Amino acid sequence: MTTGGSTFWTSGSVPLIEPEFLSSIIGAASDIALVVSAERIILSVVVNKTTASFGDLSHWEGRSVLDFLTVESIEKFEGAHRPYLEGKLPERSLELNHCEAQAWQYPVRYTFHRFGYENAVLLLGRDLRPIAETQQQLVQAQIALEQGFETRREFDARYRVLMSQVPEPVVFVSTQSGRLEDANPAAAELFGMKVESLVGCQFHTLATERSGEELLETLVNATLNEDGARVTMRIKRSGEELQVNPTVFRARGQRILMCRLLGKTKGDAGTDATSVQAAALFRNSGDAICFTDPKGVIASVNDGFMDLVGAGHLGDLVGKSLGDFLARGQIDLGVLTDNAERGSQMRMYGTKVVNRLGSAVPVEISTTRIEDPNHPGIGLILRDTTRAASLRQGDTGSGSEANRKVVELVGSASLKEIVAQTTDVVEKMCIETAVALTKNNRVAAAEMLGLSRQSLYVKLRKFGLLDRP
Repeated sequence: MTTGGSTFWTSGSVPLIEPEFLSSIIGAASDIALVVSAERIILSVVVNKTTASFGDLSHWEGRSVLDFLTVESIEKFEGAHRPYLEGKLPERSLELNHCEAQAWQYPVRYTFHRFGYENAVLLLGRDLRPIAETQQQLVQAQIALEQGFETRREFDARYRVLMSQVPEPVVFVSTQSGRLEDANPAAAELFGMKVESLVGCQFHTLATERSGEELLETLVNATLNEDGARVTMRIKRSGEELQVNPTVFRARGQRILMCRLLGKTKGDAGTDATSVQAAALFRNSGDAICFTDPKGVIASVNDGFMDLVGAGHLGDLVGKSLGDFLARGQIDLGVLTDNAERGSQMRMYGTKVVNRLGSAVPVEISTTRIEDPNHPGIGLILRDTTRAASLRQGDTGSGSEANRKVVELVGSASLKEIVAQTTDVVEKMCIETAVALTKNNRVAAAEMLGLSRQSLYVKLRKFGLLDRP
């Protein structure tokens, strides 16, 4: 470091330090240190010897610091350097991105220090690459987590659709407990029970003249027969004889029997039966169901919806906008209709329904676009989440996959850094989602997030989202 005859340190509580020792002290106290003249020329570069990734930067000396900054960092440096020349030190540290011939770049957080050498500035920098790597790890972990959830939901949806559409009765039986793990609607119809009641019961209780151990042993032995032997059993309720064709497989560390039940069913689930069942589901469902036109005008609702909004008659609702009953009014309605129009379906949109007495009830809304050329519209299912919210508040478990991903970062960064970066990632994701749902309507996005418009703009600027279309 060149002193030019100037005194770097004054006498007093801090002893004078010889110039030949000063550079090593500065290098040890920071990752990188620059002395920049008033003309922005780099007079000296000191790199911490333990930070080998910077390499040899001696060729920076004598050149403008602007030659080694990215475009956006040049503006930031100028904004801090001009006040410095006027005698004002920056109140905050400055994060700059260095680059050289576009071959590499890295972020550094600098602090400005005056040391009395012809209005030059001493920049002490900390390498931010470890923080950037932690951010990238958090983003990648979140992406992997979301992809895993989507894959699981996709397979679950395929399985449920397959089970519901297969006309042949099928049940899954655990060989360890003898309980039914799952069953399709055709099997429930065969036994004269609901699927929810059928799942979890002992398989042998559905048959006559067979104990649990005997029935399971017979079914397992039948799977060993290469000819696919069938087991005969008689339904306890109807007395109907049934042929069971079992197949064994292993899942979750235990053996499961998939049993195809070959017997007479009570009826063929044709189109007419489906229509009748759909109408019965609409009338008797415990969840609120509503049908609107593409603009959100109510066409039909069930009793559950009338109970939710406290309406006495169907005529009080039909013809009115659904937005009249939503907490955020047209903002919520616009999000629901726009997303239904773009993506056909929307799951688990959280908002509140305001009833006629002014009470707000938290709900989760699922929407589906109805592809009918004669009567296009939107179908909505509204589920009261008051009880679910209270249960979530009492849940203190920490075994989620997301928590485990964050725990794995312990050791790669300090607790303060992990918490800060995780908060920023989640906050940015929420803001991006709100802006996307409202189609870049900043007023609507701020209301959805419970922020003032000024606070939203501050956060958009913080995450570099202000100019995003």
